[in-house]
Amino acid sequence: MQCDVVIIGAGPAGLFCAIHAANTGSRVLVLEKNSQPGAKLLLAGSGQCNLTHDGETREFVTHYGGHGKFLKPALMSFTNRDLVDFFGDRGLAMMTDENGKMFPQTRQSADVLAILLAECGNRGVTIRCSEPVQAVSRTDGAFTTTTGTKQYRSETLVITTGGASYPKCGTTGDGYRFAASLGQPVTEIAPALAPLLIRPFPFASLSGISFTRMRFSVWRDGKKVADHTGDVLFTHLGLSGPGILDASRAIRPGDVIRLSFVGAMRREEFADELAKRAAENSGWQVGTILAKYPFPERLNRKLLQLSGIPEELKCAHFSAEKRNALIANCTEFPLAVAALGDFSLAMVTRGGVALDQVDPKTMESKLVPGLFFAGEVLDIDGDTGGYNLQAAFSTGHCAAMGIRKRRDAGDYQLV
Repeated sequence: MQCDVVIIGAGPAGLFCAIHAANTGSRVLVLEKNSQPGAKLLLAGSGQCNLTHDGETREFVTHYGGHGKFLKPALMSFTNRDLVDFFGDRGLAMMTDENGKMFPQTRQSADVLAILLAECGNRGVTIRCSEPVQAVSRTDGAFTTTTGTKQYRSETLVITTGGASYPKCGTTGDGYRFAASLGQPVTEIAPALAPLLIRPFPFASLSGISFTRMRFSVWRDGKKVADHTGDVLFTHLGLSGPGILDASRAIRPGDVIRLSFVGAMRREEFADELAKRAAENSGWQVGTILAKYPFPERLNRKLLQLSGIPEELKCAHFSAEKRNALIANCTEFPLAVAALGDFSLAMVTRGGVALDQVDPKTMESKLVPGLFFAGEVLDIDGDTGGYNLQAAFSTGHCAAMGIRKRRDAGDYQLV
């Protein structure tokens, strides 16, 4: 079967690319391995679809680790405001929560997907589901895409298969294999936006306790490699929450996370204040002094226990040794990272199609003319809060504009 454009993957990047690549007379085909399009999109934001983030677009580039510079042309050419307008013009208004996350007012991912599918229908895009791609090849300047039942020939091929996270949604890393088979370099992949598995984890009994804007640092081989501030959640197995998830792209097994439970206070400040309060209230129990700080009661008792301090210990008998142990545990509690959550737990994938061989202005391969990429299949992973979906829409739009530009220039001919 002959097409102008074949897109592999019917997620947000693929559908958005199809919508904007289609024009009168063009034949745009989207192939999807699942029985329905947008499987992972339907799960976004726990089904509420945190579509993008509020704020100035130029600030977005700081939320993609070291790869924000690559994304800048795409983000600037199709901004968060453009995305809000796209859905607003089609009857789906957006709302912004107190953290700057933007959702559809209906809080339904299905409503976002419905608009994308309707727009594909309006523009004559063909979507074939339950048709997994098995192989791709390129001969005589054209691509052949092979599924279990058919072969499709096209001048343009767009890979938008997503990463390897949420494999139950069909995102099992197929796009990396397709890219490599065409000679496109692919970097090593790993889970990102992933929880941390801590062994041993002394706070397992405190699962569910969360901390707002907690300060924590990452240590590797005895040296501090990063400082972070963000929301942290205790789980049964370790650490999660937006702050941990965002930092996870640069955390490796064997690293040590040091947590500060005392807010903005530094160790020296906390130590001086604790010593002063203990001296002024010698008849109090040490736990009573600790309760003056914003610690949950269960954490208070746990920190005392881990510091070797009996709950009934009075400040009059609060030795320097025990005080130093408590200070260290309150300001720099060390937790050894045994592993990061695997792809079934990670929100996105770190690594993918190497960015140095992709044109950031068009998303076209620098090595294979007519081959485009968009979305998570690229070596891009953003922070939580809508940044990854915005990147998917922006790169999908960017790829579509690149396709149309080449078509208008006469670089493509019908196969």
